[in-house]
Parts: sequence; C-alpha cells; structure tokens
Amino acid sequence: MSRTVLITGGTSGIGRAIAEAFIADQAEVFITGRHPDTVERTAKETGAHGVVCDAGSPERVAALADRLGELDVLVNAAGGLPEAASDDLAPLDGLLAQWHSSLSQNLLTAVLTTASVQEKLTGGGSVISIGSIGAERRGGSYGAAKAALAAWNASTSAELAPKGVTCNVISAGFIAGTNFFQGRMTDERRGALVAETHNKRAGTVEDIAQTAFFLASPGARHITGQTIHVNGGAFTTR
Repeated sequence: MSRTVLITGGTSGIGRAIAEAFIADQAEVFITGRHPDTVERTAKETGAHGVVCDAGSPERVAALADRLGELDVLVNAAGGLPEAASDDLAPLDGLLAQWHSSLSQNLLTAVLTTASVQEKLTGGGSVISIGSIGAERRGGSYGAAKAALAAWNASTSAELAPKGVTCNVISAGFIAGTNFFQGRMTDERRGALVAETHNKRAGTVEDIAQTAFFLASPGARHITGQTIHVNGGAFTTR
C-alpha cells in the first residue's frame, strides 16, 4: 500500500533527498518550503506535491494540516543557520534576535508541524526530525536549538509511541552537497571536517535519506525516542 509522507524543508539538500527516496518507493510525498518558485520547481522535478508553507507559522502550518488526510511519515527537515541580525540593533537585542531565529527554524518548525498533524498519523507511522552534530559540539544558538530538538523528540515519543508512532532524530555530521554553509565553506574547513571522521569522507544527503527511510520501515518499529548519529564517527556517544 502506498504511503503518504510530509517533508518540511523538502525543496533542497537533505529534505529533497529524503523526498526522492520515498518517491522511489511509490509513496505520495508532500514537500514544503517558503519560496513559491523553489517549491514549484522541486515538485515538478521530483513528482512530489509542493506546498508553500513557513513551518514556523502556526497559521500556515494549520492550513497545511487541513489539506492532508491520513499521514504515514512526517519528516521535519526544515532548519538552518540563524538569519543575520540587523546592524541597527543594540548588541543584546541582536543576540536575542539570533537566538529567536535559531529556535524558530530548528525547533519550533518541528514542534508546530508535528502538533498540527499528529492526529492524522496512522498506527505504524513515524516522525523523523533532522538534528545536527552541532548539538554536542560548539554549535552556538543553532546547536542549542538542535539539542532542544532531541529533548523534545524524547517527550514526543513518550506521547505518541503508545499510539504506534515512532519518533526519532537523525543527528547529521558534515554533509556535502547542501547550501547549509551558504557559500562560506573553505577548502581548509572542509578538510578538517573530513579528517575528523573515521571513514575519511564527507557525508552525503543520500546517507541521511537512507537512514530516514529505514527509520520509517517495519524493521525500525522498536526504535523510538532516539537520536541516531550519522557522521562517519566524527562524534560518538560515550
């Protein structure tokens, strides 16, 4: 039976790769993004249903949920580095704006979207959220938001698991082929990030997509409330 999948931030990078993995499995996939042109282009290229939606807006998220019927998989892939604060702001106001941006993009998008659709999730369904190695290592406001994502996931799992819905976070290490670094990645930094791994290679969007696909599979039904590290050994729990 074909599954229905919703992926926030599904127009590029990790989110798009996850969408393509589920589409290849004949799932009906809905992707969201904030920019109409990007959403329309990605939907046309992949065969997904494109929905323009700011996942940090309660009104937009509620309208998105109203469009959906039963849902088998939710992937919270929306997120990114904080938006730059205005130079006109006082230092503490700028700092506050940076933290609000990080929390809105990387935590509240997942909280709002999951809350809006959780009654539509079927038994045997999955909620998968994209975290980051930055939650454990020098991540600043972005890392703090991703750490909060993992804490929220644990509590959400306790709430939804009795209904047959698993909830997990994929904590990604350095992933090549995305626009995460917004053009600021240097060869030196890239080399240092790769050198930290055990297998001496950058991660790929397909690495994360295949992990997400597994977490939504029958073989992962007893995995819930977890943070799964996918980083080539750059960070290991102790």
